[in-house]
Amino acid sequence: MSGLSSGTAAGTTPLPHRSVANIRSPHTSGNTNPSTPSSSSRPIPSSTFGSPSSLRADEDILILELGTRKLQIGFAGDACPRGTVWFTPSQLRRVGDFRDWSSESKSNVDWKTKKVTGEKWWSRDHELWEYDVREVDLGLIGDKVDRALREALTKYMLIDSRPRRMVGVLPSGLPLPMLSAVLDSLFSRFQPPAISLLSSPVALTVGAGVRSSLIVDLGWRETVVTSVYEFREVSTNRSVRGGRLLVEQTHKLLAKHLPENQKKKANDNAGETEDYELSFDECNDITTRMVWCKPHLSSPKAPKSSDGLPTLHEQDESGVAPVESSTDTSKTVRIPLLSCRSPTTIELPWEALAEPSENTFFDSQYTESSFDDHELPLPLLVYRSLLQLPLDVRALCMSRIIFTGGCTNVLGLRGRIFGEVSKLVEERGWDGVQGKGADQMRANPKLKGKRGSRPANSGPSGVDSPSEGASGQEQDGVWHDAANTAHDECPVEEQLKRGQDKRPRVQGKMRAIESVGAWSGASLIAHLKAAPVSTVEREAWLQYGAVGASKPSEVDQKSARQSFGPGGLMRGSAASNSWTLGVWGMN
Repeated sequence: MSGLSSGTAAGTTPLPHRSVANIRSPHTSGNTNPSTPSSSSRPIPSSTFGSPSSLRADEDILILELGTRKLQIGFAGDACPRGTVWFTPSQLRRVGDFRDWSSESKSNVDWKTKKVTGEKWWSRDHELWEYDVREVDLGLIGDKVDRALREALTKYMLIDSRPRRMVGVLPSGLPLPMLSAVLDSLFSRFQPPAISLLSSPVALTVGAGVRSSLIVDLGWRETVVTSVYEFREVSTNRSVRGGRLLVEQTHKLLAKHLPENQKKKANDNAGETEDYELSFDECNDITTRMVWCKPHLSSPKAPKSSDGLPTLHEQDESGVAPVESSTDTSKTVRIPLLSCRSPTTIELPWEALAEPSENTFFDSQYTESSFDDHELPLPLLVYRSLLQLPLDVRALCMSRIIFTGGCTNVLGLRGRIFGEVSKLVEERGWDGVQGKGADQMRANPKLKGKRGSRPANSGPSGVDSPSEGASGQEQDGVWHDAANTAHDECPVEEQLKRGQDKRPRVQGKMRAIESVGAWSGASLIAHLKAAPVSTVEREAWLQYGAVGASKPSEVDQKSARQSFGPGGLMRGSAASNSWTLGVWGMN
């Protein structure tokens, strides 16, 4: 052992597998201190290991649908929104506001409506805006949009604060000051490079898979009937009958059945307006869950038999009364109420829960002449909207009726409206003149004989129909039969017919269809990179505001067409400096 150790120390070369120097890099210095191994000099692409949000920041488009009471948000191309944020009084709370845990809240007293009285203030904190801009704080609307959007981005989207392009789905009747407040809030606080605007009726039409439709929007503030023909809004009619009036009618019904010790005395209301007995949240919840609508009174007619005698159904003649239907008037329902002076439970008949919808949307106890143009019942509003349309537009829209809005969830409401509109069409036809004089003129046999006395297959008067022998002529000794000669096929027309849908179009009859919603329709439009109604650039808006928008007639539509692709909006703005607000700029 001593010899081996002495030989190694004398300079004997060690074995290769025992040499530590062979496994070191040739560029490594002779420093024996331990250090971190150096990484490879090969460049690593940053896009491979970058953040997913940074990769899709230039491609993702945020779809925002702003309504009176809620905000829906999601990415373009998704089937449904990622999240929904409701505008409630809890969003107006500040730091240190503990009124929800106070003694008044524990005793089921609604502090939100205890001191503030009046019709406007009962549901004001549950809304984003109202269309009467004379008493509206536009800065508060911008703050509400900012807070709701930040909450949606934090809770549902899970993305960073990088600026992204946005698409806003807004009602076409939104006033211009409201639109300016919303755009100012979005551009100044979220800094998107561009915001595209889409109309809610057009997005609903795309969501239904059709090009023309009649949109019946049973909204919160009002009911809007919009006619869309080839993705363009043709006409719009409105009525003040909406969800807000339905909740108020429900409150009147519940307050009428309250016990006497729960009702407020007359001397309690010293002001000009009357305070509410129950809270808005409770009345809204009962309206959503329990209010229903009666079916249409006129049942479908049974087909007449050719035998002359109707079929007699067999019945039990033992004297036992027949069993009544499920909608028995003797049925009652018990409703617990927590927002009154003390918790109580009221009991009212099941038929009474149909009164709010009957008084809100129909008012059948009044005549047609007792309504103003802004408060028409919904069946009459839909019928007049169809009556005002041209013949070809009406034939398409009446076969594509779309019901939307929060009030469509009321059980039986859509069927009732559709049935009464069909009855009006059957009784009156498409003649806008109504009254006793018009009925007498239609019933006059003398006037009936004058109309259309000449048969339809006869030719024009004074023109003799050509004989069969004169249908051809002889030229250069060759007989040419021009009437029976086959036309030469045009190759251009054949190519155009290949791309057309040869299926027959459904038109001229009453029909209701379903839509996936305005948000999903806007998501489809943005995903397919179709041209929006209007595109507003951030630099142009911050510099000029709504004043810098041009009229729709002053913009060249060919140069204004833009793409949602990467950089498409910027190229479109560089090509043409003119921009418009679309239907919102004409208000």
